[in-house]
Amino acid sequence: MDKLYVIGVLALCFAGAISEDLPVTQQCLGCLCEASSNCDISGQCAGDVCGPFRITWAYWADAGKPTVNNEATDAPQAYAHCAADTYCSALAVQGYMQKFQQDCNGDNRIDCDDFALIHKYGGYGCKGQALPGVFGQRYQQCKILVGGQGQQ
Repeated sequence: MDKLYVIGVLALCFAGAISEDLPVTQQCLGCLCEASSNCDISGQCAGDVCGPFRITWAYWADAGKPTVNNEATDAPQAYAHCAADTYCSALAVQGYMQKFQQDCNGDNRIDCDDFALIHKYGGYGCKGQALPGVFGQRYQQCKILVGGQGQQ
């Protein structure tokens, strides 16, 4: 399937989750999803990470514990349901970035490159890091496809 098509579909899926008050653009969310899992929306968990963004329970909790259909945040499956849901997991990424947004790469701006570092290394470990291996390759390829050089 054409990657640009996939990113376009993701942008439409995330459109409802985006407002001007949220830090991460639709294009950036799409690239974080691509880098994390090739945007695998099958809802599968692998070890302690779940969903298309491959988020952990701690990431979800730091993001404010968004839920699907107003499910109680303390429900046993609330995290797994959210992580597997494209809309809810995008909200979790937004919440996490809202909490931890910072200039990780020292270029005096906060943009998608910083969000990718935060997503991969966490809110306290992003400074002085480079995007690793497959994640970094997918992220850079996606940025080129969507023309997102440095976009938020």
